[in-house]
Amino acid sequence: MSAIQLIAVVPSGLEAIAARELKRLGYEDLMVESGKITFAAEERAICRSNLWLRCAERVLVKIAEFPAKTPEELYEGVRSAPWHEWIPEDGAFPVTVECAKSALYDAQACQAIVKKAAADKLAMKYRKESLPETGACFRIDVSLLNDLATVALDTSGAALDERGYRRRQAAPAVRETTAAAVVRLSRWTPDRPLYDPFCGSGTFLIEAAMIGWNIAPGLRRTYPSEHWPRIAPSMWKDAREEAFDLVRDDVPLQLAGSDPDPEAVERARAYARAAGLGGDIRYESLPVEKMKAEGQYGVIATHLPQVEPSGASRESDAALRQLAARFQSLETWSAFILSPAKQLEHYFPRKADRKQKMSDGRLDAQLFQFLGPSPPTLKRA
Repeated sequence: MSAIQLIAVVPSGLEAIAARELKRLGYEDLMVESGKITFAAEERAICRSNLWLRCAERVLVKIAEFPAKTPEELYEGVRSAPWHEWIPEDGAFPVTVECAKSALYDAQACQAIVKKAAADKLAMKYRKESLPETGACFRIDVSLLNDLATVALDTSGAALDERGYRRRQAAPAVRETTAAAVVRLSRWTPDRPLYDPFCGSGTFLIEAAMIGWNIAPGLRRTYPSEHWPRIAPSMWKDAREEAFDLVRDDVPLQLAGSDPDPEAVERARAYARAAGLGGDIRYESLPVEKMKAEGQYGVIATHLPQVEPSGASRESDAALRQLAARFQSLETWSAFILSPAKQLEHYFPRKADRKQKMSDGRLDAQLFQFLGPSPPTLKRA
């Protein structure tokens, strides 16, 4: 089976983490760029990468790439692409276009050009005057950046942060992809405690549990590419069976969280139950000064409440001071705090060991990393 080019679309700042995830899946030939990772693989990689990538937004099949400074160049480039190799006669093919730093800047006009070019090519190949578009969805994704058009098909549908355990009416303050990245960066392992003192709807804790038990994050959802003729149903079946076989739900977890808001705690419990983790994460409604971080060499992973640009409000100021005081008493613990508050370090007795910008379209913040001592290594018997 011939190799295809896939693109993992990644939030800014998470490229290195997503690259490590791809390498763990066995994909070594990676081209890492800002916001995306391109890699060569066979069709079954579409199934495996959608199921397993925790820190990517979606997976695309790269169809073509060409310079496009004029409408004519865009039309001819899209029309020459081998759409018939992917889209069947009845396939629906909506189009999305993003333009940046290009002569072609009108996304809506480019969208119409791409739609017509793809339709003309498919109508010619299938010898049809019109196409019904009543079948499976093959969303065409076009990125125009610096006058270079990258044309792809979206295999994921809904963004990969939609794991399937959460109702999306009220989006979490932190996307699941970002929360998983924070847990990864903390180097937390299941033999250490992890605590979130502002747990909200429980995103950090649920993502940590899924990492600890090696649960593929995409197991509870569906993908439009499950209905693509080019990807045999057996590929999806095999990928899901592989993922189920790799679950390690016998590993003890030390996960707990609290929040001053009792309603938030109830939502967190409900989402944990929906994720199949109801009895494995401890939640309590507590103010931060009473947080119950127990054990040694643990990790605090949290997103601090929003603060005002001109400085912390009275409520968040108190919360920051209480968190800093509580963390100072946890001598062997590390803290990974995601916050838009540039002045966060002022509340702590020392500066963060590392700071990293994170942006996922909903959140624009820094990850402040306060590193504790490394856990002692176990002596071999």
